[in-house]
Amino acid sequence: MGSLGELEYPVNDSLSNMASNTNPLDPEEFRRQGHMVIDFIADYYKNIEKHPVLSQVEPGYLKKRLPTSAPYYPESIETILSDVQEHIVPGITHWQSPNYFAYFPSSGSIAGFLGEMLATGFNVVGFNWMSSPAATELESIVMDWLGQMLRLPKSFLFSGNGGGVLQGTTCEAILCTLVAARDRTLKKIGNDKIGKLVVYCSDQTHCAFKKAAQIAGIHPNNFRVIPTTLSSSFSMSPEALRKTIMADVDAGFVPIYLLATVGTTSTTAVDPLGPLCDVAKDYGMWVHVDAAYAGSICICPEFRHFIDGMEGASSFSFNAHKWFFTTLDCCCLWVKDPAALTKSLSTDPEYLKNKASESKQVVDYKDWQLALSRRFRSLKLWLVLRSYGVERLRGFLRSHVKMAKQFQAFVLADHRFEVVVPRNFATVCFRISPSALLATRNANKGPHHAVLSEIINISNDNNIGTTTRTISTPPPPPLKMVSVNELNQKLMDSINGSGRAYLTHSVVDGIFLLRFAVGASLTEESHVVQAWNVVKEHADTILSGYTSQSHC
Repeated sequence: MGSLGELEYPVNDSLSNMASNTNPLDPEEFRRQGHMVIDFIADYYKNIEKHPVLSQVEPGYLKKRLPTSAPYYPESIETILSDVQEHIVPGITHWQSPNYFAYFPSSGSIAGFLGEMLATGFNVVGFNWMSSPAATELESIVMDWLGQMLRLPKSFLFSGNGGGVLQGTTCEAILCTLVAARDRTLKKIGNDKIGKLVVYCSDQTHCAFKKAAQIAGIHPNNFRVIPTTLSSSFSMSPEALRKTIMADVDAGFVPIYLLATVGTTSTTAVDPLGPLCDVAKDYGMWVHVDAAYAGSICICPEFRHFIDGMEGASSFSFNAHKWFFTTLDCCCLWVKDPAALTKSLSTDPEYLKNKASESKQVVDYKDWQLALSRRFRSLKLWLVLRSYGVERLRGFLRSHVKMAKQFQAFVLADHRFEVVVPRNFATVCFRISPSALLATRNANKGPHHAVLSEIINISNDNNIGTTTRTISTPPPPPLKMVSVNELNQKLMDSINGSGRAYLTHSVVDGIFLLRFAVGASLTEESHVVQAWNVVKEHADTILSGYTSQSHC
C-alpha cells in the first residue's frame, strides 16, 4: 500500500510460508514477526521527535487511504508494517514524545512494555483464583507492595483486612465504590429510597464521577457540586461541604458518598482529606480519594503529606498508567472493606463454582470489578517495581518535578506571563497576563497617520538626480481587539499547530489557562527549554498584533 517511509525493513514475501502454515500461533513465525515489531517500535521511539507531537491530519483522512473491505488473502507483516508507517503513524498524537506536555502523561517504560508483552503472551482470563492462581496472587502481593510504598494505612492492605485491585481506569474505580456505597445504604433504608440518595464533589472533580452517578441510578438533581475559588487554589471547602450536607439532611435526603481529589485535572488542586473525612464521618458517608494523577508522586516522602488524612477515607485510587511508567490500562484501587465491593458486584453461577472459591481462602477478583473477564495487569506493574525499585522510581518522578520547576521559573521571569495557580506537582498552569496585553496596547498607540520622507530617483532629459518627497500615509486599519482568554487560546492553538510541542488548557473561575504537564519518559531538560522557546516565539508573534479589549 505504500513505502516504508523513514523506517526501512527488508522485504521478504512470506505469503507462501503463511499459506502452508495454518497455525496462527506458530512459535517460529511468532519469533520472526515479533523481532520485526520490536525493531519497528524501537525505531519509532528513536525517531519520535521527527513527528509533529499533535497529529496534523484532517477528520476522515484514513478512510481515504485504506481499502473499503478486508483482504481476502493473507498479507505479509512487512506489508502491514509499511502501511502502519505510512498511514497510521501520521494519525497518531505522540503521547510518548519528549515534547508532549498535554493533559497528563501516559508514561511508558521498557519494563512496563515487556510486562504487557508477557501478559499478552500468556493471554490468561483471570476472573477467579482457579482460572490462573498466579494472576490473582501476584495482584494481591503487588497491591500490598505499592500500598506500603505509599504508606497507606494498614487497613487498606490485605495484611490489614482491606485490599487492593487493579481496575482499568479511575472511571471504573469510582463506579465500583459508588455502587458499594449505594447498596450499603439502601440495605438499611430500603431500595425504594434510592431517589433520596445524594453524592458530593467539588466543581473541580473529574467528569467521570457524574457519569458514574448516572449509571448508579443517582438522580441528577441529587448530584451536589461544591464551588471552589481561585483564592483557595480551587480546593474543596469542608465548611461549604458541611453546610450543603446539613441542608440536604434537613430536606430529608440521605448523603452517601463524597469524592475528594488529590491532583485535580484542571489545576492539580488538592482537597483537604482530613477535614473532609471528618465531615463525612458525621453522616456515615463513603469517602473515595481520587489521586489518579498525583498518587504516584506520594511514594516520595516529601510529597506524602498530600494524602495525609487517608485513614478517614473508605477507598483510594491512582492510575499507574499516568505517571508511574506502566502502560495503559492500570488503575490501582484500595478499599478498607472489600466485602462492601463483593456484596454489590459478586456473581456465582454454577459454571464458575469451584472448591477454592467455596473455601473462602482465595480472592476472586471478578467480584471486585464490573466485568467478569480481566487481564493479567499485575505482571507489568510487578516488572516496573522490580526493574526500577523504589529508589529509582522516586528519582524519575523527582526529575519531572525539577523540570516543571524549571519551566515555572521561565514563566515567572518573563513579565508577559503569569502562573495562575501554585504548582503542586509537575504541572504548571500559566497564561499571558492581562498586564501584557495592556502594555501591548499602550505600545501600539500613536497618530492616526504618519508623515514619511521618501527618497526617490528623478530622471528626465535634462538631469538625473535625487530629491525628497513628503507623503502622507492613510491611517492603518484598527488592531483587532481581543480578550486575554482569546489571546491565550490563540497562543495554544498556534503552539500545537506548529507540531513542536503539545499543550492543553482548562478554564477555571473564568480564566483560560495553559497546562504544561511534565511526565513523558523521554523528556529531558533540553526539551523543556525548547518548549519554552516555542512558547515565547509564538507569544511574540501573537502579541505584536493584538490589543486588549478586557482584563479578564
